[in-house]
Amino acid sequence: MRLWSRPALDVEDRLFRALGILRVVLLVNAIGLNAYRADNFERPLAGVLCVLVMVLWTGTALVVYADPARRRPWFVGLDLFVTLTLLVASPIVKGESFNATVPGFWVMCALLAWAIRFHWRGGLLASVLVAGTDLLVRDEVTQGNYGNTFLLLIAGPIVGFMCESLQLMAKERDEAQRAALADAERARLARAVHDGVLQVLALVQRRGAELGGEAADLGRLAGEQEQVLRTLIRSQDAVSASSSSAAEAADAVADLAAALGELGARPHVSVATPGTAVELPAAVVREVVAVVAACLDNVAVHVGPSAPAWVLLEAFPDRIELSVRDEGPGIPAGRLEAAAAEGRLGVSESICGRVTDLGGTAELSTGSFGTEWELVVPRGAR
Repeated sequence: MRLWSRPALDVEDRLFRALGILRVVLLVNAIGLNAYRADNFERPLAGVLCVLVMVLWTGTALVVYADPARRRPWFVGLDLFVTLTLLVASPIVKGESFNATVPGFWVMCALLAWAIRFHWRGGLLASVLVAGTDLLVRDEVTQGNYGNTFLLLIAGPIVGFMCESLQLMAKERDEAQRAALADAERARLARAVHDGVLQVLALVQRRGAELGGEAADLGRLAGEQEQVLRTLIRSQDAVSASSSSAAEAADAVADLAAALGELGARPHVSVATPGTAVELPAAVVREVVAVVAACLDNVAVHVGPSAPAWVLLEAFPDRIELSVRDEGPGIPAGRLEAAAAEGRLGVSESICGRVTDLGGTAELSTGSFGTEWELVVPRGAR
């Protein structure tokens, strides 16, 4: 899959495809007008030859401009040269007192090609050359000729400026998407690390301090590595977006009730779910189970491995509600804010971050009665 590979060239490709359609329309218009004004030609055969040149060049330009590799500056210059040559040939083919040139509005094609390829500077140069040549081959300048010349002069730089602006906007959009995905990947990795490595290091540090002796040294080392790893997570500003080796089907579903029931195998954990299956997208089920597992991990670490915990799942037509409760001493005031400032991402990322990404809410109630999480996730979460 191509991501952010060439935003400027993508914009240019789309504009040249649109110009290709315009070339055909203006060619048909020029052929019709020249056929209608056939009696104005002093040299009819030369007029037919000019029209054939326009047809052949239009076909050539459509093929060349469709391939970015062939879209060389010399060909864009040749495109303008052909247009100027047809303008110069108009008085020879039609006579000195002609009113309309042979190419007519077809001259806009080369002008717009310069504007797309070389932006406003190229558009301005092509406008001056086309408009100046159109005036030089005429005997007199009428009000109508002046109006056409004025439109040619402003069309090139305006279209060129718009093309340059679109390319810049496409580049900025891709950079913003890259930054957003990098932030999301960083948050996902932080959650994964917290759910595994950091929890184990914190447990080793705590148990080592309780046991003393060599175990205390081991706990101290685990604590140091835990702090280093937390600092690394917090200081990571960007992470390259990586793609999974096997993409999960978008319509895959899983039973949340069954997945939560497996958490009941943990010691001292009671899980209550509806008697029927609660089907949600498989990715959503994994995230919800990870949130509940993080809550239970906090109970085991901060209350004790033998502390009881209860999980209650309720399913509604538009949402699912989860309650994770324990009877510990509760969380001291300001402790969560201090943990977030220290880089401890258990609550802010593993719990609240996951639920927020699913479009849900996570409310915490804590005190001397214990700690209870109320989690609400919409059915349409993705």
